[in-house]
Amino acid sequence: MTTERFEVQRQVAASPEKIFALLCEPAGHVAIDSSGMLQSAEGKPVRGAGDEFVVHMDREALNDYPLGKYDVTVIITRYEQAALIEWTISGQIQPPIRHLYGYRLEAREGGTLVTSYYDWSEIEERYREANIFPVIPEAGLRATLGILARNVEQ
Repeated sequence: MTTERFEVQRQVAASPEKIFALLCEPAGHVAIDSSGMLQSAEGKPVRGAGDEFVVHMDREALNDYPLGKYDVTVIITRYEQAALIEWTISGQIQPPIRHLYGYRLEAREGGTLVTSYYDWSEIEERYREANIFPVIPEAGLRATLGILARNVEQ
């Protein structure tokens, strides 16, 4: 069976509320991105499932496909205050790919256990046949958790 989902975890010395506040800010996603693709973001802070914001991307950071600079709309698919945020994207490629990214937050002594995941199990068959998934490697999720910790720990 092929793995179509990565999950990585890290204990972070910050409250779930503080981490969640960062993840609800469009600019927060740019601040913690380890891929280099996220350049800037516009939009209001996320307050629930169905909320959206725009991220300005630069695929040249990965140097894998010559997409250059483009925009995607981040669409929040799941939202539980200070516990879970998940999203998919819509952009140049249509119909949308339907891969999911998310964070689960669990309060623990000394901070929060943060689980970051990337799931491409629901992508359309034509994208699966292109054999380009995962776009972000598991190490990229781990690196992003390190950057997240650097941004919220004091």
